[in-house]
Amino acid sequence: MEATAAPFSSIVSSRQNLPSSSIRPSSPTSLFLSRKKNLGYVNLKFKSRLSVHASSTSDSVVTLLDYGAGNVRSIRNALRHLGLSIKDVQTPEDILNADRLVFPGVGAFAPAMDVLNKTGMAEALCTYIENDRPFLGICLGLQLLFESSEENGPVKGLGVIPGTVGRFDSSAGITVPHIGWNALQVGKGSEILDDVGNRHVYFVHSYRAIPSNENKEWISSTCNYGESFISSIRRGNVHAVQFHPEKSGETGLSVLRRFLDPKLPATQKPMEGKASKLAKRVIACLDVRSNDKGDLVVTKGDQYDVREQSNENEVRNLGKPVDLAGQYYKDGADEISFLNITGFRDFPLGDLPMIQVLRYTSENVFVPLTVGGGIRDFTDASGRYYSSLEVAAEYFRSGADKISIGSDAVYAAEEFMKSGVKTGKSSLEQISRVYGNQAVVVSIDPRRVYVNHPDDVPYKVIRLTNPGPNGEEYAWYQCTVSGGREGRPIGAYELAKAVEELGAGEILLNCIDCDGQGKGFDIDLVKLISDSVGIPVIASSGAGTPQHFSEVFETTNASAALAAGIFHRKEVPIQTVKEHLLEKSIEVRI
Repeated sequence: MEATAAPFSSIVSSRQNLPSSSIRPSSPTSLFLSRKKNLGYVNLKFKSRLSVHASSTSDSVVTLLDYGAGNVRSIRNALRHLGLSIKDVQTPEDILNADRLVFPGVGAFAPAMDVLNKTGMAEALCTYIENDRPFLGICLGLQLLFESSEENGPVKGLGVIPGTVGRFDSSAGITVPHIGWNALQVGKGSEILDDVGNRHVYFVHSYRAIPSNENKEWISSTCNYGESFISSIRRGNVHAVQFHPEKSGETGLSVLRRFLDPKLPATQKPMEGKASKLAKRVIACLDVRSNDKGDLVVTKGDQYDVREQSNENEVRNLGKPVDLAGQYYKDGADEISFLNITGFRDFPLGDLPMIQVLRYTSENVFVPLTVGGGIRDFTDASGRYYSSLEVAAEYFRSGADKISIGSDAVYAAEEFMKSGVKTGKSSLEQISRVYGNQAVVVSIDPRRVYVNHPDDVPYKVIRLTNPGPNGEEYAWYQCTVSGGREGRPIGAYELAKAVEELGAGEILLNCIDCDGQGKGFDIDLVKLISDSVGIPVIASSGAGTPQHFSEVFETTNASAALAAGIFHRKEVPIQTVKEHLLEKSIEVRI
């Protein structure tokens, strides 16, 4: 039977109110660990009071170490999909008794180490690994094995592998975080990567470990993103990967299969592919809201108006969210984004239908899921206060990998620009601090405002490629809130710069003027923002043909392009878009 208890929930809820910058945990195990430098492995200098015992669980059970942060539902669903039952770690002894242990670390380094140390899990983990028991760390679950991290630090890690985890160097001309589908350079004896071949896998992280003479014996694959970094390690039965196999489609599931069953026969021919570098992403967006009958439907706006131009004036219904998301996954979407467009009217924690959409979707969709709409601090009618952390945590627990903040980020940016002070109290800052900036997307909804001269307004003004309706040569992009209904005294350029400073990891760049028009992305806007920030930018609004995708990738620094209506109405299949991009020599995941 699968354990249903929520591990460490009380510990995590208590630590979420602590700023991670104030946490400087010291690993008790690092005091006892030494490594043989020329071999690169760990020996324990002491006889631990902990010992590993063989458990009586069957081959269909895997033990999961969930310390309570971020989206662990995805790895649960992937393991279930592969026919496994899950036993949750409740005590350090559960780690020591595990036949196979999966550690899907999500979030920031310091809070994770704090939880591991407080619960006694750190020492148990090191003992388990030192005894060469089957172990798979994922993302932060790999980083924590190193000696220390610079994230909110320095912070001591488990000290199993030599080296320090540092931030990607954005001065190398790359956007940080590293988000998207990238290629691996797989070494010999990697075992669990045997079926990957030349296929892309999904990364989302701002920090990485660098190969060195001291840790080279651990490395089973590397990845290139401005520099070569460690994408996986292997020593005996101990494995860890920087990418997310549970979010890497069928390729990622093959990695999990090989870890769970090392005796699987070697494939004659790995999966075919042409992965060589970070791919451009094609994202399917589903605007979700209740229709007039109370059913949750996928809709699509025409310049943000989602109602049919008919006598009934009903909400435009383009399908059921779970079904459409599943179809887009099969069609090759690199990510799926849900936007709860009634989020500003209904409190998210009470928005049970949307929570259920995430839960059901994540059961069978193994690519990243983003959800947005109404993620903010809130006080309900009874006077109970909910922090944005609690709201975000509910979405993460339900299957979201990233959350998207809209209006609340605008207000936070306005305050920051007035005061020049980061209060740390905005939803953007709080969620980024606890879960990492790679988990936070800011959605910008600007409207083009034409001016006669660049000095007419105190905002960033650009010269337009195509003049306005009255021949205007210049425009600025006014940000809006509440689903585009209210304009704010801040431009898209100013907002993008501010939210990057406040902790956003990615920008979803919409354009009200282009929404639903099918005439192409606003290239002027996308170029302005993608040239101005050091975080990835997703181009949105206006896609009508495959050529619009190649145009935005060829003329701007957008990392991804998003579309909705053309996919919902089956006007342009996702695969057709990708085939066109390949013809244009633009790397995509196939």
